[in-house]
Amino acid sequence: MGGRAQPDRKQLPLVLLRLLCLLPTGLPVRSLDFTRGTDNITVRQGDTAILRCYVEDRSSKVAWLNRSGIIFAGQDKWSLDPRVELEKRTPLEYSLRIQKVDVYDEGSYTCSVQTQHHPRTSQVYLIVQVPPKISNISSDVTVNEGSNVTLVCMANGRPEPVITWRHLTPTGREFEGEEEYLEILGITREQSGKYECKAANEVSSADVKQVRVTVNYPPTITESKSNEAATGRQALLKCEASAVPTPDFEWYRDDTRINSANGLEIKSMGSQSLLMVANVTEEHYGNYTCVAANKLGVTNASLYLYSKY
Repeated sequence: MGGRAQPDRKQLPLVLLRLLCLLPTGLPVRSLDFTRGTDNITVRQGDTAILRCYVEDRSSKVAWLNRSGIIFAGQDKWSLDPRVELEKRTPLEYSLRIQKVDVYDEGSYTCSVQTQHHPRTSQVYLIVQVPPKISNISSDVTVNEGSNVTLVCMANGRPEPVITWRHLTPTGREFEGEEEYLEILGITREQSGKYECKAANEVSSADVKQVRVTVNYPPTITESKSNEAATGRQALLKCEASAVPTPDFEWYRDDTRINSANGLEIKSMGSQSLLMVANVTEEHYGNYTCVAANKLGVTNASLYLYSKY
């Protein structure tokens, strides 16, 4: 808090006593409960803090100071901080109001009262709590199956936020712990997907962010459907493969690659490929091979087109 030129911290008790002696008299002053230790007041960042102080006897010399120096001496404001004012709802109150509290306001504040006999002081320690806020989280990442993956999620807040990781799957497996890092050793294709980082403390609702992990793996044929058809009819051979990246498909008859010609049509959509025969003849019956490939590998499956009779 800015203000007038402040005395050295070691000189504050003596300077404060001199200030109190110069203040006008006549204000009723109630002595504080000086037998208690420091009182704590907890305020959330951005809220208003009221540091209470009351007077009741005929002593008239009162002041507020903190670790930086004098804030108020009587009605005289020493701080230039516009957020700081006296709270005087009654003639007996000499409280300090700090608006839009921030972390640098945290610390000890002293209300000093000069009675007819000797000065007495009461201390209030202001604790500033800060809602959790994720400051850094890993970018989306793509890795090959079997690799080791480290995800990072860093958060700020007071008290220190607790970090919780969760894999967003139907089972919703959670990785509990106060860990900024989530290590996945030998990642599998089942461990791909979104990972949610949640930073939580007691101040307010949690801050949540997500990171996507893509796991590349070679193709595996998941379905190969043969068919039977009578001559003159339509036939369909179906091949599906699981892979990341999405596989490319090729079809073969014996050792010859098939193109969409001579009554045959190939339609590949994502993880599925279809070989369609518009008008089956005797030459179409036999063994076909579906090949699925991506940059990590290649696999194949045999399918048959049977005669229905």
